[in-house]
Amino acid sequence: MRVWRQLTDFITRHGAAALITVHEVKGSAPRERDARMVVRPDGAFHGTIGGGQLEFLMLDIAREMLSQGRGPARIIDQALGPDLGQCCGGRVKILIETFDKRDLDDIAPLVEAEAKGGLFDIECRMQEGRVWRELASEADVAPGSKWRETHGEDRTPVLLFGAGHVGRALVLALAPLPFAVRWLDDREDAFPSHVPANTSAIRMRSPEAEIAEARPDSVVLVMTHDHPLDLAITAAALRRGFPYVGLIGSATKRARFEKRFRELGLPQERIASLVCPIGVSGITDKEPAVIAASVAVQLLQVRERRQLDRNLSPLAVSGGT
Repeated sequence: MRVWRQLTDFITRHGAAALITVHEVKGSAPRERDARMVVRPDGAFHGTIGGGQLEFLMLDIAREMLSQGRGPARIIDQALGPDLGQCCGGRVKILIETFDKRDLDDIAPLVEAEAKGGLFDIECRMQEGRVWRELASEADVAPGSKWRETHGEDRTPVLLFGAGHVGRALVLALAPLPFAVRWLDDREDAFPSHVPANTSAIRMRSPEAEIAEARPDSVVLVMTHDHPLDLAITAAALRRGFPYVGLIGSATKRARFEKRFRELGLPQERIASLVCPIGVSGITDKEPAVIAASVAVQLLQVRERRQLDRNLSPLAVSGGT
C-alpha cells in the first residue's frame, strides 16, 4: 500500500485522516514494525496492523482522535496477551497521528518518493506533540528523539513471457501480492483490455533485450505459444543467472530442453537450476487457476528465501540502522 498517497486521498476527499503505525515490537506480534493502516473519519480504512482486538482498539482510538480534530500524536504501549487476550504474547508500541489539509504540503514529497517505487527511509522526530518527517540522508539517525521509518513497496520484479490461459491466470493470482509483473507477448491483441495495477502488459519485440535489461533479482516465467521461443527465452534467462527461471511443461519437455541447452553450451549448474514443471510439488490439477495459485506460492517462497539471505548477509548484519 502506498501510505502517503492513500493518506492524501483521504484528506482531500474527507477533510482528515489518521495514520496508525506499528512503532515498536517486542516478542511475538501480529505484524512487523512499520506495518500501517490509514483511517478515514467514518472508520473506513486501508491496510492492517494484524487484525484482532489490537486492530479494533487502535481503530477506535484513531476515530476518537479524528473526532477531536488535528492534534498531537499518541504512542500507545500495548501488551497483547494479558491486556487483549491475544495469544501472540508480545508487546507493541502503536503510533497514531491525525492529519488534515494543513499537512498536504508536508506530505507531498513523501507521495513523490512513493511514486518512484521501491523502499525509502524517512527521518522522524517528535516536535510539539507531532511527528515531523523528511527523507532520510545517508547519516545515521541520532538516538533519543529521532528515529527512522521505512516506507514504500518492496516488490519483486517478475518477467512473465506468454499471455495464454495460464499467463492470464497467473497475472490475476499475483495481483494482490508483492510483485511487479512485466507481462510480455509478441502477438497482437494477446492481452486483455484491463490488467492489474502491479502489471505492465507489453508487446514484445526482443526477448533477448528484455532478459538483458531486467533487474538481476527478477524471477522469470516462460509460457509462450511457441516451443522454439520458449527454448530461446529460457536459455537466455539461464545464462543470465536469475534467482528463479520457471518453464511451463512436463518432465518430458524438460528432458528435451536440457539436451538442447547442453548443445548450446550452458553450464550444467545453470541447467539444473531450471524449474520445470513449475509450481509447488503435490498439486497435479492442470486448471490454469490452480497452476497459477501453485506458482504464486512458489514465487513467494523464492522471495522469502531471497529476503532472508539479504538480511543475513554480512553487509546487512553490520550496516543496520
